[in-house]
Amino acid sequence: MNLEQRISSFSGLGKVLRSFTEMPFEKNSAQIGAYGIPPGFLAAMEEAETENPWFTRNHILQALRYWGEVLNKPNLERWLERYHPGLEKERTPKRVGVIMAGNIPVVGFHDLLCVLISGNHLIAKLSSQDVRLLPVLVKCLEAIEPGWHDRIELTTGEIENPEAIIATGSNNSSRYFRYYFGRYPHIIRKNRTGVAILDGNETAADLKGISGDIFSYFGLGCRNVSKLYLPEGYELKQFHEALLQYKDIFHHSKYRNNLDYYKSIYLVNRTRFLDGVFYLLIENELLTTPVSVIHYEYYQDLSQVQIKLDQQREQIQCTVAREELLPGAVKPGETQLPALSDYADGADTLAFLLEKI
Repeated sequence: MNLEQRISSFSGLGKVLRSFTEMPFEKNSAQIGAYGIPPGFLAAMEEAETENPWFTRNHILQALRYWGEVLNKPNLERWLERYHPGLEKERTPKRVGVIMAGNIPVVGFHDLLCVLISGNHLIAKLSSQDVRLLPVLVKCLEAIEPGWHDRIELTTGEIENPEAIIATGSNNSSRYFRYYFGRYPHIIRKNRTGVAILDGNETAADLKGISGDIFSYFGLGCRNVSKLYLPEGYELKQFHEALLQYKDIFHHSKYRNNLDYYKSIYLVNRTRFLDGVFYLLIENELLTTPVSVIHYEYYQDLSQVQIKLDQQREQIQCTVAREELLPGAVKPGETQLPALSDYADGADTLAFLLEKI
């Protein structure tokens, strides 16, 4: 399968996903075939939500909608342009093991895309939290291009005979991955999170966007904002009003359980917090937080924040701020809309696959 065929198949998958996410969900599984969507797509969504309540239908659709938008031929070609001519070079496919994360729906799809678009053989160990969605996407891809059938292995067990490893997990699991897979060429990712810098000049739209950066996927993604840097004297009332658009998150049972649990812990430990009813705000220097908790820290000068970000760059996936405040930062509301070249942990996955194995 040549590069043009690989690009065309993923572009075709994007078209299917756009059709699927735009279709009226009153339709049943028998009817959606008219959209070019294989049987089992709706069932996989329903099973995913049943098995993992964090994967709500809206969040699954959000993830699929994103991939439907980015998987188009012009976008794929722009992304891949800087990897020529290595990408077109004839090579023996390598068996690349990918240990998938499962914190948000289909979060491992970018690794799948990189392995396959580079012409390699994928052996994906599915997360126990997400065993339904990736297989149905693979079936869809194979329906578009049958040549993928012999290039993709999905498993919930051990990865057999890999020649390279890409693994995503926690700080603890990364040590396990290094112990078992350190002898192979590898990318091993740890915990990361998102931060946002405000200066008080944010528009209502900016604050609304940052609210989404915090609460999309319940805050479970590595690109979700968990820490706010605020100028001294910042009035939190306006920020609370922006967050209110997500107040219904309070009614999700697992989220509510986390909220109640951490609120009780903080009360017992006499930890000071601001109660936003459906979230807790705590002044704390730490970047990472539990679900339902947001940390914030005041600053006097932006240079102080930059120093702290530099010191903690190994823990930060993305930084959100207005362009005028921090050029090159992620714009408010766009943390869950990364470009294909926005590689997790800053490790260029495609360059690794083309140059290191």
